[in-house]
Amino acid sequence: MGEERNLERLEKQIRFIVEIDKVKNIFRQTYLADTGRRENDAEHSWHIALMAYLLREYAEEAVDVGKVMLMVLIHDLVEIDAGDTYAYDSVGAQTKRGREVAAADRIFGILPEDQGTYFRELWEEFEAYETPDAKYAHLLDNFQPLLLNDAADGLSWQEHQVKKSQIYKRNEKIEETSETVWNCMKEIIQKHIGRGHVVDA
Repeated sequence: MGEERNLERLEKQIRFIVEIDKVKNIFRQTYLADTGRRENDAEHSWHIALMAYLLREYAEEAVDVGKVMLMVLIHDLVEIDAGDTYAYDSVGAQTKRGREVAAADRIFGILPEDQGTYFRELWEEFEAYETPDAKYAHLLDNFQPLLLNDAADGLSWQEHQVKKSQIYKRNEKIEETSETVWNCMKEIIQKHIGRGHVVDA
């Protein structure tokens, strides 16, 4: 009986593993540093998971790095169903929550109950943006595309005619999570305003 339960559990885990392979086909608006193509969600999540370890010394509050790494690895899995909503897409943002909740129900529901519940709780914690871990995860999620935009000479910002006010609004909580990172971000934004890549408005 125990062997049957183990096999059923493994089958659910394998179904989830195969299902999340689809995240490799969800492309974002952010270009790779070499501007050759846009990055996909899997690449983005891997990148910020590594950043979670590298940049933890700049977090104002203590964070559980292992938990944050898992949080950022799963945070965009809902986009398998919901699609990627560009950071400055005000129209898409209106339906984003509903689309993503339905996706979370389906995708995390594939897993054995204990793991599915934990992943769903991690995802909800990230979305709520209240705990030190979630705030740090959001910092990483926002800092990485800004760094790639900088490396790509502001290409995505130029394409979408992004304004300084939009970038500041999106990142309004970053300073409380890390003053050091926020100061770095402001310098990058100002540089691209000077180059005409970001609209100074």
